[in-house]
Amino acid sequence: MRRTTAFAAGLLLLATALGTGGGPVAAADPTAPVTVTVNTRAGLATVPATALGVNHAIWDAQLGSAETSDLLKAAGVKMLRYPGGSYADIYHWETHTAPGGYVAPNTDFDTFMAGARRVGAEPMIIANYGTGTPAEAAAWVRYANVTKGYGAKWWTVGNENYGNGHYGSAWEADDHPDKSASQYARLVIEYADAMKAVDPSIKVGAVLTMPGNWPDGITAGSDPGPWNQTVLSLAGPKIDFVDVHWYPGGSAADSLARTSHLPDAAWLLRQQIARYAGPGADRIGISFTELNVDAGRTTAPGALFLADAYSGLLEQGVFTVQWWNVHNGIGTVSEVAGQTDYGDFGMLSSGNCTSDGEVCQPAFNTPFAPYHALSMMNLFARPGDQLVRAGTDEPLVAAHAVRRPDGSVAVLLLNKDPDTAYPVALDYAGFTPADEAPTVHTFANGATGISTARSGDATARTLPPYSLTTLVLRPAGSPAGRPGAPGRPTASAVTDRAATISWPAATPGASPIAKYEVHRQNGAVSEQLGETAGTSLTVGNLEPGARYTVNVLARDTAGRVSWSSPPLTFATGSPAESSCAVRFNDDNDWGNGYVANIEVINTGAKALDGWTLTWTWPTAWQQVSSGWSATWNQQGRDVRVTPTDDNRRLAAGGGSTTVGFVGAYSGPNVPPGAFRLNGTVCTLR
Repeated sequence: MRRTTAFAAGLLLLATALGTGGGPVAAADPTAPVTVTVNTRAGLATVPATALGVNHAIWDAQLGSAETSDLLKAAGVKMLRYPGGSYADIYHWETHTAPGGYVAPNTDFDTFMAGARRVGAEPMIIANYGTGTPAEAAAWVRYANVTKGYGAKWWTVGNENYGNGHYGSAWEADDHPDKSASQYARLVIEYADAMKAVDPSIKVGAVLTMPGNWPDGITAGSDPGPWNQTVLSLAGPKIDFVDVHWYPGGSAADSLARTSHLPDAAWLLRQQIARYAGPGADRIGISFTELNVDAGRTTAPGALFLADAYSGLLEQGVFTVQWWNVHNGIGTVSEVAGQTDYGDFGMLSSGNCTSDGEVCQPAFNTPFAPYHALSMMNLFARPGDQLVRAGTDEPLVAAHAVRRPDGSVAVLLLNKDPDTAYPVALDYAGFTPADEAPTVHTFANGATGISTARSGDATARTLPPYSLTTLVLRPAGSPAGRPGAPGRPTASAVTDRAATISWPAATPGASPIAKYEVHRQNGAVSEQLGETAGTSLTVGNLEPGARYTVNVLARDTAGRVSWSSPPLTFATGSPAESSCAVRFNDDNDWGNGYVANIEVINTGAKALDGWTLTWTWPTAWQQVSSGWSATWNQQGRDVRVTPTDDNRRLAAGGGSTTVGFVGAYSGPNVPPGAFRLNGTVCTLR
């Protein structure tokens, strides 16, 4: 684990007068109900059995105790990571030692496994990369799965190994003379080969970094590219999943707002896997095995972040999300929204005191707020549920939803405002709730547990400040007789304006299937793109360089509609032929900014005497800080570039000019998908 934020050295950017329109988001009038839309036609990922996880550490003498294990079981924990963050890279399992670190009694591997079995959780084990060897890791697999028969399936090679000094900051142990990303990737191959020679059924993962977080985008030494690109390019064919950590940092408000980064981060991560990991890269899963916040770790901000981040990542198809950690110890004590925050990364109290003895935590194993948030996740999203789109019109109110196999729907509502209660009005698409009081689970600021009752109705609720609320709603009618959901769609023949969507046929219910409908997710609203009696549809009138998420629904001859298919996300390209072309190069990235060069090419038959290049950033956290060889202007997410006197003329048939800018980003740096020259969409080269 990395306990402090590492910043890349490089150019410091000043967000200057380019009209970015940034600033704090004002809250809406709290007397007007917040609109919450739940759209069961817009299906997302299905909740996996390993979804809810947490970290154990070998400095915690209670990691295998019955009391601790029973608390984790009650919270719904289904995956436990061992032996604990950065300690993994100094830990030798056979001697149960960690030179340079503290190893508590009763924390050996067999004790951990006994605790995991009591919890009912699968283990995720970190093989020692920093000071270990492939042979040592293979011997651990042999002991675990051959000698002891534990059936330990998930194994990661190392922990945060990009923090070994290769990019300047060093917190992770690494005894290898060559600390490059290339060397890590080469050794991942050796580890995977040695470990799978013992047990071919295991899954081996490699460490990547979160897109938009240091050292993403930075190339060091002789590596062919940044960490993720290098590791995937070399080790991609040998791994089964990638392992990522995320500590968003900042104030409580900052961390709670940054959960909006997750869809773009997951998209970029999957793009990197698809581009660099070789054939069959779609088999590679994603785990997020460390998350926590800087402010409000044991109080409401930590709880709200946990629930929002776990939900957001599971919506994107991550197979496990794991909090850092079970017990950690008191840190910097503060007051957050009227509650004592102990600055403890653990979700259960360690029962210790500050060094001066002035402040002590509550009794050992007292649950902190994030523990209750994990328990709320267990009430909200169960294995086999399908997450569906939910959205609100208020930035401080978040919503997530699942559709359960029995036809019921659960809605998780988060109020991220520490001071204001928000009334909400809920609207449902593709689902009609029963005319009865729903089951309501609530965790409010300062509460010592989750309260549960049947109250109110399905369409209105008031959310207390800094609170989590889950509504469980039964359907008005029976789902019996409806067709099964279509299978996972795929996209082919994708151009700038069209794509062919295909899917496995649905299983008929009580009546034959009449047709299939293809719906695009537009926020929490679905837009039908077309319908067909077959299992393939070409959709047109798409926007160039845009990202689309679609679902397929089956409708039978009696009008019954299936649940939605799994989602498909794809991006359109640029036109194959155009009167202009653009080359966009992101050079010299330092983790939160970069230098970019854009070559503007007139491929048309007429010379241009004056031109305007425009594009729209995919996110609100990207900007042009300064530029050269042109006049640069950014309003909101829209960028406008006009020439200087010496490059305003572009000759016909290939006349070009190159302009440049310094870019900045504070989240996933998604490249622009489309450029327009004098209003014409250009070919992206």
